[in-house]
Amino acid sequence: MSTIYLMPTLIRNARLHGRDGTVDIAIADGIIREIAPRIETSAPGLDAGGNLLFSGFAESHIHLDKACILDYAVNETGTLEGAIAAVSAAKAAFSAEDIYARGRKVIEKALVQGTTAMRTHVEIDPGIGLIGFSAIRQLKQDFAWAMDIDICVFPQEGLINNPGTDELLVRALELGADLLGGCPYTDSDPDGQIEWLFKTAREFDVDLDFHLDFDLDTSWRHLDKVAAEAIRHGWQGRVAIGHVSKLSMLPEKELVETAAILRDAGIAVTVLPATDLFLMGRDHDHGIPRGVAPAHRLDAAGVACTLATNNVLNPFTPFGDCSLARMANLFANVSQLGTSEDLERCFAFVSDVPRGLMHRDSAIEVGKPADLVLVDAGSRADAVAEIAQPLWGMKAGQMTFQRPLPVIFRADETDD
Repeated sequence: MSTIYLMPTLIRNARLHGRDGTVDIAIADGIIREIAPRIETSAPGLDAGGNLLFSGFAESHIHLDKACILDYAVNETGTLEGAIAAVSAAKAAFSAEDIYARGRKVIEKALVQGTTAMRTHVEIDPGIGLIGFSAIRQLKQDFAWAMDIDICVFPQEGLINNPGTDELLVRALELGADLLGGCPYTDSDPDGQIEWLFKTAREFDVDLDFHLDFDLDTSWRHLDKVAAEAIRHGWQGRVAIGHVSKLSMLPEKELVETAAILRDAGIAVTVLPATDLFLMGRDHDHGIPRGVAPAHRLDAAGVACTLATNNVLNPFTPFGDCSLARMANLFANVSQLGTSEDLERCFAFVSDVPRGLMHRDSAIEVGKPADLVLVDAGSRADAVAEIAQPLWGMKAGQMTFQRPLPVIFRADETDD
């Protein structure tokens, strides 16, 4: 690997998606100034080695406030209900310092995995109050040099059934929360929660991101209510729904009809493969369903789809290294996707599409900020197929991390 400069002015031999050959990229004052097959200059720079350069992975759904708690929070049943109960009990011991330390660990993991943008959900209720929000808001500020972080506050344990939660959510929005989330399936009045969230989102002019339809029972769902409210409030293009594992159980005709509902309501779908695979189908002793919504099929029908990590080392997902390349690979494997075109779309599900969802640009063009990540792959499809390692990243031209490739010492090539 070439010498790393903290603020390089030139990148050589980089490969950009959709462009033949390699290019050089000139940077000044944190902005891309020139892109050409060859830039003649004596300025020092980085040699990308023909590897893929892009704007970075975007984590569209993660929970920083309840990450890394397996030491004292155990899901005794392995179910969604067991995970919610375990975290609810553990929250009594949470402190701002504790949440900050665990959240920082996850952000740093994500950073060296090439993530440059993140939407984190933060639980709000009378028990935890605004402790988690305050800690994550501080992390957002402290890591602004490397990552764009949006905070989505939401009522994990219910809203209508949990008096005082509404006031806390409003206060969090007043203090700078970026968007509002929901979790109707834990509420005594799911429709009431959905209606309140849309009304409040309009008042504060923020996007919405729901945890929704997180089981395999297709006899009922909240998706249609959310879609109807999105249209009624003119919130098309500003709503996302996560999990929606029910969609994995729909026959073709019903899936096509549901995709049309989502497309017409402008609702994005976030699939969380690791968590959904871990929690779904626990009531089966054979023929266990995967429970992973078919993002690729929804995408083909015109629905914006993303893939995300969700949880890291907690009762919902007792593993995770924050690699979105790994998450894209997992989804491709589970969904039996193997063509170059399919793998490229899986890459888009963890890069371009979630960046759009979070209102961030993904284009590498002259005049744009030099927010860039280099991965050890020649193409997007290769990056997913091989779970390619990010090599380095920068934000506004300032280097943020470096991960040198491993070195192999062959016995027959060592010096005498």
